[in-house]
Amino acid sequence: MGLRFFADHCVPNSVVTQLATAGHEVFKLQDHLPPDSPDPVVIATAQTLDAVLLSLNGDFADIVSYPPDLYKDLISLRARNHPESMGQITTRLLDYLVTHPDADHYHGKLLIVEPHQIRTRGH
Repeated sequence: MGLRFFADHCVPNSVVTQLATAGHEVFKLQDHLPPDSPDPVVIATAQTLDAVLLSLNGDFADIVSYPPDLYKDLISLRARNHPESMGQITTRLLDYLVTHPDADHYHGKLLIVEPHQIRTRGH
């Protein structure tokens, strides 16, 4: 069984589709909240759903505002104004998920997924 994700409104449908195709359960923000919901509501909803928050919103990658120990299970996709890199980012994420299929691996961590690397913050 795959992981559970809560995809922020900024996550492209192509990413959601590829995660679902790979066997992961993906909740879309717009199915649960208004798209302009404040960040604290978004992250609280992900935690209520016991899902990894998946976002392109750089705010969630700020470990001062959202320490991974308190806001568990965060994945920030970093396209840095280069939407053409989403394919590489998605492939990198999917490869990582295959090698780390256990949900406990993501608890208390922030993963920053970029086209050529994944950086981890937290324990």
